[in-house]
Amino acid sequence: MRYLPLTDADRRDMLSVIGVEGVDALFADVPQSARLSGPVDLPRRAGELEVERRLGAMAARNVTAGSAPFFCGAGAYRHHVPSTVDHLIQRSEYLTSYTPYQPEISQGTLQALYEFQTQVANLLGMEVANASMYDGSTATAEAVMMATRVTRRKKAVLSGGLHPQYVHTTETLAHVAGVRTERLTPAIDAEAAVIEAIDPDTACVVVQTPNVFGTATDVSAIAEAAHRAGALLIVVVTEAVSLGLLKAPGAMGADIVAAEGQSIGNPLTFGGPYVGLFACTDKLVRQMPGRLAGETVDADGRRGFVLTLSTREQHIRRDKATSNICTNSGLCALAFTIHMSLLGETGLRRMARINHAQAKKARDALAAVPGVEILTPRFFNEFAVQLPRPAEGVVDALAARGVLAGVPYSRLEPGVMDDVLLVAATETTTDEDIEALRSGLAEVTA
Repeated sequence: MRYLPLTDADRRDMLSVIGVEGVDALFADVPQSARLSGPVDLPRRAGELEVERRLGAMAARNVTAGSAPFFCGAGAYRHHVPSTVDHLIQRSEYLTSYTPYQPEISQGTLQALYEFQTQVANLLGMEVANASMYDGSTATAEAVMMATRVTRRKKAVLSGGLHPQYVHTTETLAHVAGVRTERLTPAIDAEAAVIEAIDPDTACVVVQTPNVFGTATDVSAIAEAAHRAGALLIVVVTEAVSLGLLKAPGAMGADIVAAEGQSIGNPLTFGGPYVGLFACTDKLVRQMPGRLAGETVDADGRRGFVLTLSTREQHIRRDKATSNICTNSGLCALAFTIHMSLLGETGLRRMARINHAQAKKARDALAAVPGVEILTPRFFNEFAVQLPRPAEGVVDALAARGVLAGVPYSRLEPGVMDDVLLVAATETTTDEDIEALRSGLAEVTA
């Protein structure tokens, strides 16, 4: 076969060298629940037309975010992305740009990354930002690794308000790096428990605001407690638009910020990486993972851009690198930069105010439904509600009525808070959508 040239003898020799009996042993760390017991339920072979028909029929079973009242959030948000963004990022020079190792032929790419960093640093209230990472969850894991290098400690305290998927990503990397993680009990408002968990062994405290339940928190007190103990404060933000209205993490004492930038420029369906935002204080910059685009001048004194503070080991010699993240979500970052440039500060603040106003309308509407309790005390555009029955069943019942009501917390963390539903509203949410959710929820929970 063209792409599988190895013989059975080759495979036996390879397995012998690494000391395992068979290929299955290479997947020992993959939980059995995540493995298939056999081939997927699709024909072994089919023509292109048949494949298109089959997959098209499968896709038609989905209810898309733009075709129904939509209240899903939990780390991925539906916002309006101007058509200008998609038009510009599809220009060939952006779609085909490669790693800018050679600045003399990569000035356009490098300038775009530099502008992105400038926007991110301003948005997060930090002194320096890198040229993006894979996504918010892996950025969080990298922030914890960075904090352990800086403090030379091996313990990370994870807030009970941190998104469970961010927790799992961090725990995976921390486990193999020998870092101990202390995850606190999931909580709507986790500030007091976080402060209490800090001790002299703590390398960093990871808090999210707004947290996974939507609670917006001034983390200044947590920052003070962490710094008294010699630990760093890592602030996580999953809804970038919130930064148009809420206090920036840097203004609250954050040492490192890991965020998800999908909300700006990147639609829900844009694909796997999304765009991880990463920023820190200037004194920590040499331990920052990923790429950093810097400004300089050439031999003739003209303004230019280069990659800086990043040796080639960062990209090709894993054992010598600060981080094994050696690329960035370049096209997603460009979409972020274009959308931010179109919005400007005034536009972002206006967009954030609309988000908050629509979320308040949704909160008030759902609070009037018998048996529904609003759990989140202060929020931006997302809040948690407690239902009189399991949230998954309610979501299914509303989906059958053409309303995508939100994300059951138990979907993020099975068996925990089964009756809690996460509801998000953005500038795309209409008053008619809110009424459809209210009336539908009243009907299925009666």
